[in-house]
Amino acid sequence: MQMRIQKLLRRFDITSEREEYTTIHDTVESGIEFKGTNLWILIFAIFIASVGLNVNSTAVIIGAMLISPLMGPILGMGYSIATYDFPLFKKAFVNYFFAVLAGLLTSAAYFLITPIYQAHSELLARTQPNIYDVIIALVGGLAGIVALSSRNKGNVIPGVAIATALMPPLCTAGYGLATAQWPFMFGALYLLTINTVFIGSATLLTVRLLRYPIRNYADQEQRRFANRWVSIIVVVTVIPSLYYGYLLVKKENFIQNANNFIANESYIEGDFLLKNELIPQKREIKLTYGGKTISQDEKARLDKRKSIYGLADAKLVIEQGFSISDVSSNLTQDELYRAQINQLKNELSIALQKRDSLSQQEKLGGSLLRELRPLFPSVNYCSAKRQQFFSANNKTSNYTVVVIGTDNPRQTTRELRRLTAWMKVRLKTDSLKVFLERSK
Repeated sequence: MQMRIQKLLRRFDITSEREEYTTIHDTVESGIEFKGTNLWILIFAIFIASVGLNVNSTAVIIGAMLISPLMGPILGMGYSIATYDFPLFKKAFVNYFFAVLAGLLTSAAYFLITPIYQAHSELLARTQPNIYDVIIALVGGLAGIVALSSRNKGNVIPGVAIATALMPPLCTAGYGLATAQWPFMFGALYLLTINTVFIGSATLLTVRLLRYPIRNYADQEQRRFANRWVSIIVVVTVIPSLYYGYLLVKKENFIQNANNFIANESYIEGDFLLKNELIPQKREIKLTYGGKTISQDEKARLDKRKSIYGLADAKLVIEQGFSISDVSSNLTQDELYRAQINQLKNELSIALQKRDSLSQQEKLGGSLLRELRPLFPSVNYCSAKRQQFFSANNKTSNYTVVVIGTDNPRQTTRELRRLTAWMKVRLKTDSLKVFLERSK
């Protein structure tokens, strides 16, 4: 058993692939300075990223991140603090500050002259960072410094540049500066700060753990001073992200619960739902109906039902888009008949859609079985149906429940992860529960 554990641990050992310390140091130092080629590449990358954000093109933004040299000074700052090479830290910090300033001014110049001022989704996504961005930056920084320390670097560094997304927030800050939208600017600069601090922190931790040699002598007081300031900067940076992460989770839960409520409870006899609108910031649900006048009792019933979905504190606003009884006095008899016929057609269409949906659900198990058999021959039967689950705290969740019968449960259990992943793609849902049982 001990031999097996040692063999397993050797798989995680990276010391055998580690580059020479002098080579690592030279690589880090060469990537710090922004002048000549590096500076022009940075400017070109900023322009490309700004155009990508401006026209909402993900592919263009990724291209800009691939050619960006902005990772160099960040890794340099983390590496220099870890090895107490304070002159190198000063050099890395000055170059990073210069690169950020050049990028900010370049992107602001672009957004001042572009005729497109609308903030698209790619740009808006960089204005509200949260704790998940901290995790990405930290893990990305770990990947970056481990790759830099190895003889087998591969394409990890460009991948880290894409994952941690250093260029887009810098360009978004430039957009905020050019258009005087300060929340955009400060939100994007905060995201850039998160990426910088946690890529640098990951580099520092990795260099310390791998016991890189100390480059410059530093006494205990200097070391304590450096470590204290790193800890303070990390804590100050992460605290707002925790709050924004909490708000994000709260928002996503509200949206999911509200959509479940609308899907299951919004039907009112004699009316049809024209429009629904969710306002997560106010925890508000707006439902706009057309048809007969909605009574106060009906509104009270819907308001009471929302607590089942974890929305007791949410505000439900029910609006009458139009009411046949309200407008009938202004209509001719033929026009009134046509309005009523259109309402009946709409209700019939909804009923037919529900019937077709139920019919398709009943046949879903058969369709899945035909597709499953070539991939998983041990599967003999399959049943699938959309069901609602009620929890003890009055919350409800909708799941597609799939029951699979197999004559080899052990083998099918080993393949359960692959089978579940296939099911999610096939059924286009992440809300899935898969149960296995032995065929009788």
